[in-house]
Amino acid sequence: MAFQHIKVIYPTAPARPYTPMNGATSTVWFDRYKICNDCPEHIESIDSMCQGLTDLINNEMKNGITKDRILIGGFSMGGGMAMHLAYRFHQDLAGVFALSSFLNKDSAVYEALKRNESVLPELFQCHGTADELVLYSWGEETNKMLKSLGVPTSLHTFPNLNHELNRTEIEELKTWILKKLPIEAEKSNE
Repeated sequence: MAFQHIKVIYPTAPARPYTPMNGATSTVWFDRYKICNDCPEHIESIDSMCQGLTDLINNEMKNGITKDRILIGGFSMGGGMAMHLAYRFHQDLAGVFALSSFLNKDSAVYEALKRNESVLPELFQCHGTADELVLYSWGEETNKMLKSLGVPTSLHTFPNLNHELNRTEIEELKTWILKKLPIEAEKSNE
């Protein structure tokens, strides 16, 4: 994922105790009570990471990057984190991508969007039908719920793909990124 005119930042989740692994330390964006879509979100750990990632966005803005030129996204929990960050705290970003990701049925994202009246960033979502960790139906439910709340969404389905990425998915994501962040025409000084 290299682009001539786009800076790509790959933040890494911190190591933290992870409840689904009996509290063992894991590199995860936030804690979960369990891996399913029908339990409460661990909102304290989600909000803590949203603040840290907001600092990253603010640093880019201090360097002259406008929010309408910033995309955020990720794979699995990274995609869930991106949806929380964008749709709860940064609704003026250029877009969001979520690969093999989901939001819980009672997500704080849905509550935030119920109060929204502005144009929302587009969601580019991909999910494999053979995903056994994050079920395809969870990703599909997330997409339908976000669409019903005003998010412009697309869901790209990959038959027989498990909880992983493939070349076609990455190429589709790259095409979407270039559509959202085209090369800016040079400003004339006339």
